[in-house]
Amino acid sequence: MGRITGMSLGLVVTVGLVATPAQADQTKQPVAEGYGGAVATVDLDASKAALGVLRKGGNAMDAAVAGAAALGVTEPYSAGLAGGGFLLYYDARRGKVSTIDGRETAPAAMTAATFEGIPFADAVTSGLSVGVPGSVAQWELALRRHGTLSLRQALKPAIDIATKGFVVDQTFYDQTAANAARFADFTSTAALYLPGGQPPAVGSVFRNPDLARTYRELGDRGPSWLYGGGLGQDIVATVKNPPVTPGATRVVRPGLMELADLRAYRALTPDPTRVRYRGLDVYGMAPPSSGGSTVGEALNILSAAGPVGLHEYLDASRLAFADRNAYVGDPAYVNVPLKELLSAQFGKERACLIGDRALPHPAAPGSPDGSYGPCPPPAAASAPKLQPEGPETTHLVVADQWGNVAAYNITIEQTGGSGIVVPGRGILLNNELTDFTFGPAPGDPNLPAPGKRPRSSMAPTIVLKHGKPLLAVGSPGGATIITTVLQILVNRLDLGMTLPDALAAPRASQRNIAATQAEPAFIARYGAELEAIGHVFASTPEIGAATGLEFLGRGKVQAVAEPVRRGGGSALVVRND
Repeated sequence: MGRITGMSLGLVVTVGLVATPAQADQTKQPVAEGYGGAVATVDLDASKAALGVLRKGGNAMDAAVAGAAALGVTEPYSAGLAGGGFLLYYDARRGKVSTIDGRETAPAAMTAATFEGIPFADAVTSGLSVGVPGSVAQWELALRRHGTLSLRQALKPAIDIATKGFVVDQTFYDQTAANAARFADFTSTAALYLPGGQPPAVGSVFRNPDLARTYRELGDRGPSWLYGGGLGQDIVATVKNPPVTPGATRVVRPGLMELADLRAYRALTPDPTRVRYRGLDVYGMAPPSSGGSTVGEALNILSAAGPVGLHEYLDASRLAFADRNAYVGDPAYVNVPLKELLSAQFGKERACLIGDRALPHPAAPGSPDGSYGPCPPPAAASAPKLQPEGPETTHLVVADQWGNVAAYNITIEQTGGSGIVVPGRGILLNNELTDFTFGPAPGDPNLPAPGKRPRSSMAPTIVLKHGKPLLAVGSPGGATIITTVLQILVNRLDLGMTLPDALAAPRASQRNIAATQAEPAFIARYGAELEAIGHVFASTPEIGAATGLEFLGRGKVQAVAEPVRRGGGSALVVRND
């Protein structure tokens, strides 16, 4: 049958008018075009913080760190200094893409059996789920290698927001309300996020003076205050003895973190992943993120599959996720066959399984062994063990006047992380260790181990054309991050969409699961035609909340954020002429 492009451009809703900088500084706008630098985040205050750094002569890395710290104030259920993330950076002077891995690590006392027998929901709200934070080490290394500001200077915009406050929107209220029951079970969290026992009202001003003081002292004392000093002591004490509200019935397990775990933490600088697609170089994060490997493998499959439509997108994603689940973990602990997963030959072997009908569920992993020949017969596979990944996280993109570009995913995992605020510090602790496979699962590459980094789906992505930036994209959404980034690339590079339309288009996420998760608009528009060839769908309200940049030539940049998802995002440029 014919390829289902699914993208009749007459059906795509074009997102609004491009805002001028003056307009966008005052209201949240999803698209901005201009010169001198650009930024897109999910939040207007964070975007303004990053843009302010650019306007004062800071570069893209300075602005990315400032924006991330600001998101720790305004998007505290998704990001913060007690979390971690993955950062992709294009250095215009060197013409090179590099990465910084700030992923959280397991304490030295954690074993493969630590989570066995513990219900996932119980692990989420506990000290046991808290990984050693990586964000501050990442910020320090990013600024030292690529920035021009000190950590103290980069934190100043976030300090100002935390001190003066920000206006509570519907998204912040809804996220607080959804977490109210578990927030109420911790004295420190209830005091901060449930004033008077209720979520802060929409339109009210929310301040976090404890976080302002924490950021200020961190700027004065430096990262060692966290990695072995007084702030680290406060975090360890909270992890080991969570401040449970008297009378609360929740069973809250203490954590395993020690001060020595914080002292041992290091941000890493692995080489980025790279594949060629449609004559472009697509860069991503290497393991323990599965973002770069899975997006890259799926693109290789699509390259070999012929004309690309939604059917091919879904099945390429299914195959790439089968391999991701089988092979990707922390490369310091498991042998990840990354070179073979990203080889064009392996992609071609996997692509030969895609036909005119949807692949049966589940797809078996391939054999990335370096020996590729005729199409192998379909292999039997058992249904994969699915474990939830927090749908939150956040992503920002920044470009500066010199052509440097940052794509940055940051997270504390679940919406609201572990639910535990460090008393007197104003920061929510992550629950990142729930990204490990709980087991028992012999041979699983993502089982916990002492000091190990859990597998992530974060996928900040930078696309170069003839060695110069063309696109930078990323999204939150747990495992759907990978499919969101992949679908945006397919929309933009294969299906002729503009970047704003590529972000706004309805989404579907196939992760080697029985029913593809899809937004209602996707099912309404494309469901019947895809179901006719064997695809099965399950409706989900929203997938991802992406941000992106496109470089239009002659120094002009288009910054793009979501028009609707997660309340809509904020795109800003330094100047529009």
